[in-house]
Amino acid sequence: MTPTTAAATGLVLYLVGVVAAFGIRTWLHRRRTGSTGWRGLSGAPGSAEWWGGALFAAAIVLGAAGPALAAVGVGPAPAALPGSVAWLGLAVAVVGFLATLAAQAGMGASWRIGVDADERTDLVTTGTFALVRNPVFTAMATALVGVVLLAPTVVTLAALACLVVAVQLQVRVVEEPYLRRAHGEAYAAYAARVGRFVPGVGRARA
Repeated sequence: MTPTTAAATGLVLYLVGVVAAFGIRTWLHRRRTGSTGWRGLSGAPGSAEWWGGALFAAAIVLGAAGPALAAVGVGPAPAALPGSVAWLGLAVAVVGFLATLAAQAGMGASWRIGVDADERTDLVTTGTFALVRNPVFTAMATALVGVVLLAPTVVTLAALACLVVAVQLQVRVVEEPYLRRAHGEAYAAYAARVGRFVPGVGRARA
């Protein structure tokens, strides 16, 4: 696979994944529940919560821009890597995007983008959530790693860095405090036995 073909493949796969994970998922959720599931940014501008949302949006944009620029030969040139790396990236990206969709589906009516502090949804602890507490974010990061391998440029690496920081802020500053308030002992017990992003890693103290 040539660098140009790899980048174009990464772009197409990325766009399909984003449309499926956000567009189609939103449509299905609204059809089933009457709500889009979108709750928007949390916190005042400049706060940790706000930065989490802003960096997440930046990651989405850069994730598309990286392979797009590489595919047309504009901007930073992709790193010279063996062709087998691109095939590995393709496999990793496909697995990541499919895992993202599976984890979203596993949330059922509890699926949300963002947090409404006054809203209470069911605590999901089954399926992929029995392995890690944030399987959607883990799967999204995996998919983006695959895109980076398909189009290894500074832009795609920046997208991955933005996503990692955004997810850490969103989970630690916004979602976990909310879940502790909403579910109390049930969430504390869940967090004590299940890792945050990787199985067995990041478990909370009982």
